[in-house]
Amino acid sequence: MPGATRRATIARLNDHLRFTGEGGWTYLSRGVAALPIVTKEAVIRAVRHFAEFTPDNDPHGEHDCAVLTVEGHRIVWKIDYHARNDDRQDAFDPTDPTVTKRVMTIMLAEEY
Repeated sequence: MPGATRRATIARLNDHLRFTGEGGWTYLSRGVAALPIVTKEAVIRAVRHFAEFTPDNDPHGEHDCAVLTVEGHRIVWKIDYHARNDDRQDAFDPTDPTVTKRVMTIMLAEEY
């Protein structure tokens, strides 16, 4: 798969996880989980709707990480890739959701 197509596929899969919660797992850090529910909901909403990707904050074009501010809290979210079969960590492809597990972590910047 050519590089641009590969990056676009990964970005689409990452956006799908981020926006719908489907196709992987999402974790809130201890700091985000401890925020008041209204703030926590605002953080999740801001991550879901983040669309300000630029070459500076997304140099690989995969939509896999960003930093934003929500109600005065600096938030980092990132998506990591793991093999669905733990025995095959070296044999997964982030463009193939049948072999790749996406894990998104949403955290306070100071927890990163």
